[in-house]
Amino acid sequence: MSIPAPSIGRIVHYVSHGTPVLDDGTRAFPPACRAAVVTEVDLADPDRVGLAVDNPTGRFYHPLAAGGCRRADGGCTDPAAGGSWHWPERV
Repeated sequence: MSIPAPSIGRIVHYVSHGTPVLDDGTRAFPPACRAAVVTEVDLADPDRVGLAVDNPTGRFYHPLAAGGCRRADGGCTDPAAGGSWHWPERV
């Protein structure tokens, strides 16, 4: 099965960066998977999109003009995926 191309209005998952690791090894907020809506698609690079991300504290925007977000297939459990998006896992 091929990976679908992103399009405006599609629901995806965004992986947040989390806060930096403190000296004691803890983090105030670890990376987390969040619901997001595709708001823009880079026609030259469809894996780079603009997103509106829903967080418990509000909605945050990651427009293409500010760099957008790149697709990463590691999913919500990939610690290196902060700032990326992926298709929701099938359950």
